[in-house]
Amino acid sequence: MKIRIIATGGTFDKEYNELTGELFFKDTHIGDMLRLGRSYLDVTVESLMMIDSLQMTDADRDRILARCREVPEERIVITHGTDTMEHTAAVLGKGLQGKTVVLTGAMVPYKFGSSDGMFNLGTALAFVQTLSAGTYVAMNGRCFPWHSVRKNRKKGVFESVPR
Repeated sequence: MKIRIIATGGTFDKEYNELTGELFFKDTHIGDMLRLGRSYLDVTVESLMMIDSLQMTDADRDRILARCREVPEERIVITHGTDTMEHTAAVLGKGLQGKTVVLTGAMVPYKFGSSDGMFNLGTALAFVQTLSAGTYVAMNGRCFPWHSVRKNRKKGVFESVPR
């Protein structure tokens, strides 16, 4: 089973500048994470964009949708910033048929060493292999259909919402 992993940025891939104290983007860490996690899955990793999800526009979301339609793989994991992940999931959920897409992210950058990104990437890869066609959000060991998920900013977790 071939899986496409599409990186779009977000906290998942942020780096820390020790001199200025600022977070920034350089490259995706997905390859390192897969090696560290000893993954033997047949994956293709691509970096589509490296932006904070708060900066993501409708045009960026359309670009993600177009890329999901273009790739030959039927199973896709998208790394994404958590602040607007449910918005991108809705665009994909409404506009994409016949593929299984799982969006995931991190609350803490991978480079910090205490990131939830490794766990979230691993669960997203497991979910994308087992779920039926559709769009989902996988965070904190849980998986949600695109139409019934939101980020609870007070608790810092994703949760189900009624349809």
